Amino acid sequence: MKTTVFKEKHEAMGAKMVPFAGFFMPVQFEGVNAEHETVRKALGVFDVSHMGEFWVEGSKALELIQRVSSNDASVLTDGKVQYACFPNDQGGIVDDFLVYRFNEEKYLLVVNAANIDKDWAWVNKQNESIGAVLRNASDETSQLAVQGPQALKAMQKLTSEPIEDMPYYTFKVLEFAGVGNVILSTTGYTGSGGCEIYFENENGLKIYDAVLDAGAEFGIKPIGLAARDTLRLEMGFCLYGNDINDTTSPIEAGLGWITKFTEGKNFINRENLLKQKTEGVSRKLAGFKMIDKGIPRQHYTIVDEAGNNIGDVTSGTMAPSLKEGIGMGYIKPEFAKVGTHIFIDIRGKALKAEVVKLPFYKG
Repeated sequence: MKTTVFKEKHEAMGAKMVPFAGFFMPVQFEGVNAEHETVRKALGVFDVSHMGEFWVEGSKALELIQRVSSNDASVLTDGKVQYACFPNDQGGIVDDFLVYRFNEEKYLLVVNAANIDKDWAWVNKQNESIGAVLRNASDETSQLAVQGPQALKAMQKLTSEPIEDMPYYTFKVLEFAGVGNVILSTTGYTGSGGCEIYFENENGLKIYDAVLDAGAEFGIKPIGLAARDTLRLEMGFCLYGNDINDTTSPIEAGLGWITKFTEGKNFINRENLLKQKTEGVSRKLAGFKMIDKGIPRQHYTIVDEAGNNIGDVTSGTMAPSLKEGIGMGYIKPEFAKVGTHIFIDIRGKALKAEVVKLPFYKG
């Protein structure tokens, strides 16, 4: 089991530690609901050092990214970030990831922790005929996500570079908490604003302490993975392994907006995905909220009024901000229209739910 540089610190802070994606990680500190509310109303800090980082460099860097990415990285300019996925050659998704453009020959890909080895093998396989320069920096890179409406205001105290007015999905390389060459991006997985900060492992504890000190006056708290999940689900953000995987296409998953059929962009499985976009799909990922009292969970069956199986729940929870059961799942397209009533089989009872427009949480 791998650990991040913050393991002992988390344990000293009272974290409940659990295995996650091959790492020993904090699932919660004071409780999911309290931590969730802290991020929505103030700010919290997550250890996300388990994420993977791949550098793609050289004159062939963009060519490789355009081949493996569903999105169009050619529109990126220096300092911009883009969300994308790796389509596989079977119609599914290898992983979803972020692309950071530093310059025309230098990019950073940030991938999910559970998929680091799989993604690295996939990107290298596709690179065999292209020849970009690749480096896997996952084991030497730490990452903190400081999320919440007060996050940038608090973090501004740690750098002389202006960050409070940075547009969404942009980044800067700066000196932060006295440490040089830190990457700070206005990205995150919570829907409450903030930033993600990348740095070398050796600077981890210094930066973590500085973040806690800078955020103290605003009520910063450490946040675990459980609240990270409830926060992202309220926003309708897909979680790899739940809502998307090797068998789900980006078109089915509602990720058509990151699947760009730009002329000349010949990404993997383009033709099949274009066919899905033009001809339709047999299932769609939809969000729903419970009308009857109940909490939907992954793998629960979704049925119609007559009890016929029409899909499965991929993610579900009792939403802390909304105080109601919410979920997402793949269902037949005719049931995916907003306002449609569906039923979730919860322990043998068909409980009524309604398909709603995402995100669940509007801020």
